[in-house]
Amino acid sequence: MDVLVVGAGNVGRWFAALADAPVAFADVDDERAAAAAEAHDGRARTVPLDAEESFGLVAIAVPMRVAEAAIEAHASKAQQAVVDFTGAMEQPLRAMATVAPARERVSFHPLFAPEHGPGRIAVSSSTPGPATDRVRKWLEAAGNDLVDVEPEDHDDAMATIQGRAHAAVLAFALAADDVPEELATPVYESLSDLAERVTDGNAGVYADIQDAFGGADEVAAAARRLADAEDFAEVYEDARR
Repeated sequence: MDVLVVGAGNVGRWFAALADAPVAFADVDDERAAAAAEAHDGRARTVPLDAEESFGLVAIAVPMRVAEAAIEAHASKAQQAVVDFTGAMEQPLRAMATVAPARERVSFHPLFAPEHGPGRIAVSSSTPGPATDRVRKWLEAAGNDLVDVEPEDHDDAMATIQGRAHAAVLAFALAADDVPEELATPVYESLSDLAERVTDGNAGVYADIQDAFGGADEVAAAARRLADAEDFAEVYEDARR
């Protein structure tokens, strides 16, 4: 089963490295696709985005904001299955069902950046089959733990797990002043480490998460509640719960 990876960024390269199959990369940036193929130990090639060639498996690994468009453009090239690694699940699966209704369709979301793998991967299986089962085996063989979830449950959870968590960390980074290291407390050090990790990433990824799942408004409202609290203990107890 040959594989077309649409998107030659970090996630696309990560998946291609795990796939035990011939791989072709397609990307809006031809040079990025070529670099991904070259780094793939000679087992990969590139194809133009508008190529009409078909593949056993089509894997969509693009930013969430263009996931639906990428699926609409490329899912029909799948002979057996189409999967995505975009980070959301409901919208991609709906698009897959529209464009490739007769194909196996599964959404995967690595709950980590590729450089921090292996780890947990959320999986929503709309119409699984032999081809997507092979994908699961590739991911598990690399040491990842697969967690099956309904697409709506996944997307609802990401509003807190990603959207609000990232917004809270970035808000701390924006509000913090430089302080002497010798005065740092454990809580401050933990938050500083998180802020460093988040701000060392790709701003576009975090922007897409805020656009898809929200988070900043809820964190701002919570901070305002703290700032305006007449009974701080009551707010503290709400946070504890």
